[in-house]
Amino acid sequence: MVMQPGSPPIVAAPLGIPVVYLVDDEPVVRDALAWLLRSRRLLSEAFANADAFEAWLQTRDVAGHWPDAPSCLLLDVRMPGTSGLALFDRLIDLGLTERLPVIFLTGHGDVPTAVAAVKRGAFDFVEKPFSDNSLVDRVEQALARSGEAIGLLRQRRQVARAVAELTDREREVMQRVVAGLPNKLIADELGISVRTVEVHRARLFDKMGVRSAVELTNLLREHVG
Repeated sequence: MVMQPGSPPIVAAPLGIPVVYLVDDEPVVRDALAWLLRSRRLLSEAFANADAFEAWLQTRDVAGHWPDAPSCLLLDVRMPGTSGLALFDRLIDLGLTERLPVIFLTGHGDVPTAVAAVKRGAFDFVEKPFSDNSLVDRVEQALARSGEAIGLLRQRRQVARAVAELTDREREVMQRVVAGLPNKLIADELGISVRTVEVHRARLFDKMGVRSAVELTNLLREHVG
């Protein structure tokens, strides 16, 4: 989007370094996954069980800005204590599964369960023993999806902040601009001069970082619920 000089950029800041979270109760599996990811220059953080990951998750600002870097979760289905499926349900409740796509690691007997989880929003499942290349390919795809979701969320929040900073009159003008009204009709409806409408319109466009009514309409359609 090309913006006028001085207008606030309605774009997201650069994303941080991607991270893959590993939750599996088998140390040998965690170590193998960490090594595999390092070989593809991917950072990882491992947890021995779902309870440990959830306890750590409670220290994150999940309602705000976490994750702020592309992330995904490699999650074992069956573990002592809280199962991978129960943790997945918790992530759904927190609204995290777009920003933190989940790839289930399953044994053969868990495949139907994993397929059902995919239908509920899991990114994928990988059956043990897994193909290294196929697994990392899916991880990279999950990280790409995470980055898109984080970027979109940031843009929505930035647009919402820009709208909140408009004056009441600018908001009234915006509503009518988006409705397709020309300046003369906006002036008549608001009981102000056409010149005053033009001034408010210019300030509105500058604050929203757009150059036209079409750009403004598209911006609001894409980023305001």
